[in-house]
Amino acid sequence: MYTSFLIKYAEIGIKGKNRYIFEDALCQQIKYALKKCEGKFHIHKTAGRIFIDAESEFDFDEVVEHLKMVFGITGICPVIVTEDEGFEKLCETVVKYMDEAYPDKNMTFKVHARRARKNYPKESMEINMDMGAVLLEVFPEMRVDVHKPDIMLNIEIREKIYIYSEIIPGPGGMPVGTGGKAMLLLSGGIDSPVAGYMIAKRGVKIDAVYFHAPPYTSDRAKQKVVDLAKQVAKYTGPIYLHVINFTDIQLYIYEKCPHEELTIIMRRYMMRIAEEIAKKTECLGLITGESIGQVASQTMHSLVATNEVCELPVYRPLIGFDKQEIVEVSEKIGTYETSIQPFEDCCTIFVAKHPVTKPSVKVIRKHEKYLEEKIDELVQTALDTDELIIVG
Repeated sequence: MYTSFLIKYAEIGIKGKNRYIFEDALCQQIKYALKKCEGKFHIHKTAGRIFIDAESEFDFDEVVEHLKMVFGITGICPVIVTEDEGFEKLCETVVKYMDEAYPDKNMTFKVHARRARKNYPKESMEINMDMGAVLLEVFPEMRVDVHKPDIMLNIEIREKIYIYSEIIPGPGGMPVGTGGKAMLLLSGGIDSPVAGYMIAKRGVKIDAVYFHAPPYTSDRAKQKVVDLAKQVAKYTGPIYLHVINFTDIQLYIYEKCPHEELTIIMRRYMMRIAEEIAKKTECLGLITGESIGQVASQTMHSLVATNEVCELPVYRPLIGFDKQEIVEVSEKIGTYETSIQPFEDCCTIFVAKHPVTKPSVKVIRKHEKYLEEKIDELVQTALDTDELIIVG
């Protein structure tokens, strides 16, 4: 029944003179998403609206599923498009639409007309009343409820007339690419994919770095991270995933530093390496999945020690979330089942039995001096052997 979609957005509408930049970015993201669908589509915008017109046959459910992953969209409205051939013809079209869309007529409705084209002979309120009267006459079992109707019948009068009554929720947020680019520290856990998703939802393009530690971590662990990146990339677009061999650095830290500080010192070197890659790739910050107090390396004292090595800002969108809240988002975006696969990543292999929870930056710096002989060389080797995987 449907050959077009009306796309609604929210925040973009308050961007003032820069709104067209965000609208154009959203159109580009929609175009990218629809490339994965069968069929040809024409995307165009008018004042405050974006429309998608199908120019060939298409799979309705497939198109909706892909649009539900485009940040910036708040509503996906399947619409009936008709030419302006007079009010009587419009009534016939609306009656046919309501009859086909709602076989069970035992419901309440409200007509909400919007006359964007002011030369239309009827005003919005007049359309509401006259169309409502027609529907009540044709479908006497239907009832009007102007406060909480079962069905909100929308009629938009533009160059053409658009009729719709269903609004499928989109993910919201801002179009990817309008907020710069940042580097996600991606592991095989539950948290970091969610963190990447949430920052991307604010319009940020995501690159990622994964620290691999063969033979202590298997190729299955690496594939798990690639699979997580693929799932996140459904929302963010292609992700450039940097795989860093971290084994020699971890073993050297394990050999030279106090074991209760292993996690913090390793984390500090991960941040250093991630920042180096971020700067080379013109990222404006780092993203982590840390939440205050979740583990020893995420206490306030530990986060201070980790932050101390970074020049770029570190974005932690999950900082105030508890684990259940993070799990709920991971289930929503489809990463949870992959995250809980039992393949260890490099963070969990070298965990101390009694990790320090209130590390002193001064003490950590002192103990990092034990690494001076070889650490710079090992870091450079890790950077030089960076494996780039383009995901999505």
